[in-house]
Amino acid sequence: MTFSTLIGLLILATFVWLVSLVRRDASLADPAWGFGFPAMAGLAWSGSPDPGSRGQLLLLLTSLWGCRLGIYLLWRNLGHGEDRRYRVMREHHGPAFWWRSWFTVFALQAVLLWWVGLPVQVAIQQGGDLFRPSDLLFLPLWCFGLFWESVSDWQLARFQADPANAGRVLDRGLWQYSRHPNYFGDFCVWWALYGLAGPAGAWWTLLSPISMTLLLLFVSGVRLTESTIQSRRPEYAEYQRRTNAFFPGPPRRLSGSVH
Repeated sequence: MTFSTLIGLLILATFVWLVSLVRRDASLADPAWGFGFPAMAGLAWSGSPDPGSRGQLLLLLTSLWGCRLGIYLLWRNLGHGEDRRYRVMREHHGPAFWWRSWFTVFALQAVLLWWVGLPVQVAIQQGGDLFRPSDLLFLPLWCFGLFWESVSDWQLARFQADPANAGRVLDRGLWQYSRHPNYFGDFCVWWALYGLAGPAGAWWTLLSPISMTLLLLFVSGVRLTESTIQSRRPEYAEYQRRTNAFFPGPPRRLSGSVH
């Protein structure tokens, strides 16, 4: 049952929360988000009487995507202390942050993860082995999304590793076509997983990929990332004017611009 998966995710979230209290670092929630998806798929798998080949495929694809993201976020945060987002929350809540963080960060993340992953859970539990022509669309879309997200993360990590780029804006590679190519890759992956889950009876979970899209665009993705970036990177305003926010497209030419 999908609700037993939710309970399992809340237990895992509580464990990560306890570790964050010991380390005084709520940033552990970031890699936990990535690793939570293989955990979600694995919990659904363990509760399925016969996941079939479609369930096996979804378990594999979800685990590959989640592990890549979790490893990247763990490596990105290593040695940098608590992320500024959580420091702001810690200052806002004061001494109460230690227990409020369970509700506002870890438990909330577990619920969102469960909701977004609902198509995968339902498909794994329903099983099914039939090939559908739509798989010829959604499997390449998943591959494209993973590639797009992985390459953009690698390009950003390489850019940030160079001290000469401090305070500058990455506008090369995939980042010249979209200000958030990594989030666009996420978008492609989750719509592909939804499409692959459909033949197993998960079409009714449409609100899950829609919710992920809204998160990426208006909550924890584009909007949150850009809320403070202009004050830290003066070049970003011009970058915004010439570059699409989310969906890739050719850079716009600005009058008087050397780009």
